Amino acid sequence: MTFSIVQKSQLEGADRIDPEYYQPEYIRSKDVLFAHNLKYLSDLCKVTDGNHMSISNNFTNTGVRYLRGKDLQDFFISDSDPIFIPEGEYVKLKRSYIYQNDVLVSIVGTVGLVSVVPDKFEKITGSCKIAILHTKTIQPNFLAAFLTSKYGQFQLKRKTAGAVQMGIILQDLSNVLIPDFSESAQEKIALIVKSSYETGESSKNLYEQAESLLLEELGLKDFIVPNDLSYIVNYSDAEKVDRVDADYFQPKYDYLINKLGNKKRLSEFATKINPSIRIEPNKEYNYIEISDVNVGSGEVIFNRITGKELPANAKVKISGGELIISKVRPTRGAIAIIPGEFNQDFVASGAFSTFIINSPSREYLQVVLRSFIGKLQMERPTTGTSYPTITDEDVENILIPNLKIEIQQKISNLVKKSHEARKKSKELLEEAKRKVEEMIEANITK
Repeated sequence: MTFSIVQKSQLEGADRIDPEYYQPEYIRSKDVLFAHNLKYLSDLCKVTDGNHMSISNNFTNTGVRYLRGKDLQDFFISDSDPIFIPEGEYVKLKRSYIYQNDVLVSIVGTVGLVSVVPDKFEKITGSCKIAILHTKTIQPNFLAAFLTSKYGQFQLKRKTAGAVQMGIILQDLSNVLIPDFSESAQEKIALIVKSSYETGESSKNLYEQAESLLLEELGLKDFIVPNDLSYIVNYSDAEKVDRVDADYFQPKYDYLINKLGNKKRLSEFATKINPSIRIEPNKEYNYIEISDVNVGSGEVIFNRITGKELPANAKVKISGGELIISKVRPTRGAIAIIPGEFNQDFVASGAFSTFIINSPSREYLQVVLRSFIGKLQMERPTTGTSYPTITDEDVENILIPNLKIEIQQKISNLVKKSHEARKKSKELLEEAKRKVEEMIEANITK
């Protein structure tokens, strides 16, 4: 049992008497932090937040990027599911303009995600679920590293309040305490973060090269999906597939398939794994579900869960190297390769189709399926509205262009290099956070 005893005189104001606020870990972290000269966040930054007006009806596929809390990931802004607003709406939101090198913090819902704004955005804004820190006298990358370190996160979590939806008000965020380190110390951390960003961008570029090579080989580099307003389908064609909805018979699907040339079904490339593992209720498993796949990067995380807490369909044993493909909202692109080090007590959700396949075809398939070639084929057989789904059979029947093995190998090599760069980028971020914590803990009596 973990507990702490707090004197009445130690309570930090009548508004916070909840026990979570005085967790031993928080108190210890505060004691370590208070051994340094500290400044309030509002002394170092202008603290504001994003747009409070209703704007969802104006979202578009192009225009000015509009950020939500979930777009803040791993120090940098995620491009996996972007939304935009028209220029005319953007000019109305001057209070919420976001600029290069601003530090962003999610303050509603999932509190404490942090990102630094890179220079690739000419114009950008966001919602009120994001706090915008216009830095004045602190290095932005250092500030981001501190806020994601345990000494920043404990303060953000401690100041979080609410019942149905948790959040931090701007006044409490402004009172977050920052150690007053020298410019040279800040710059050392900032350089590590900068290197991480550059390595992460290299990872994205390598993957884009892999997809570009695929499309060039197929003559689909500048392919435009046709959007026919009307078309005629024979009754016999509808009868064959037992579908009468117009969307299924859009000409774009057959048009794409005819462009693929020599092709094979996915099931001819890979072997599907059927659910077979017997779950022990008191044993802990590393569980991977749909939300654990980053649709932008293909990166996989996992949760440690006891067998009795696992969903009923979590019965697919994985050991590393498998290709997993989401059957729920499949066109979002939750398609990933399980890293090789995942080698014990790992279980995947039954919402994935899971396949065993060796390199280079494994990485090649990932690129095909995440491209519009795969997404269009997964879009066609979907059923449902809020959560469109496809079946294992639908996935196995996806047609894959059967390019020469030499081309598959080139694509595979680029994907592997992309994965290695992404891993290095994350290691550098962890190094930046660790060095911040070491600077804070240096010369502190334990």
